[in-house]
Amino acid sequence: MKKLFLATTFLLAAFMLNAQSLDEIIGNYTLANKLDKIGSIKTIRISATTSVMGMELPMEMWMKSPNKIKTVTSFNGQEMIQVFDGEKGYSVNPMTGSASPEEMTPDQVKQIDRSNYFNNYMEQYLKEGKLALEGEESVNGKPAYKIKADLGNGTNTLMFIDKASSLLVKTVATVNQQGMDMMVEAYPSNYTETNGVLLPMKTTTSTSGMEIVTTFTKVEVDGPIDDSVFKLK
Repeated sequence: MKKLFLATTFLLAAFMLNAQSLDEIIGNYTLANKLDKIGSIKTIRISATTSVMGMELPMEMWMKSPNKIKTVTSFNGQEMIQVFDGEKGYSVNPMTGSASPEEMTPDQVKQIDRSNYFNNYMEQYLKEGKLALEGEESVNGKPAYKIKADLGNGTNTLMFIDKASSLLVKTVATVNQQGMDMMVEAYPSNYTETNGVLLPMKTTTSTSGMEIVTTFTKVEVDGPIDDSVFKLK
């Protein structure tokens, strides 16, 4: 009986030592992504290509501390633009038949803001009590923490943080496109540091049976970016 008690005690102690709290996981995530040093960086510019359905779409992204962001994707000589100037967000989508800027909804602004490297959204969600640790799951054959983010209005996102590297390796979310809900899985990979900025140079996204691969081809840190870049109107 005594041996059984000791064995149980040792197993429990081992579990407690290996277990990490949500605070620790997000803290390690922040350090691994060098987001604790982001305050010393002012601008980031990214050149990329997005491969979808046999097409290669050039993309440019500008980010300026603390919260300005702009993305431009070129398609058949036209530009699809999303921009947040720190106060309001606007989009231009010629595919809808209009080349005029339209103000983005609050949900659309939140979506583009999650792409802004200057916003440590994981830490923000933690402070707002939106995160819940739901155990572990294997991603690409490696154990990862499974974290659920409750974003309100019935919207939830699952995020998987690799146990060994503390880097984000998978997300699962439901997004609304033109009134239709779609499940989107994304796998960021090939993390590379450029002048203190760590970014996934490749992200493979799957939705509705379609695969989209975004590859960063160039990252520039602390180059000049005028505020006018983020103004559409």
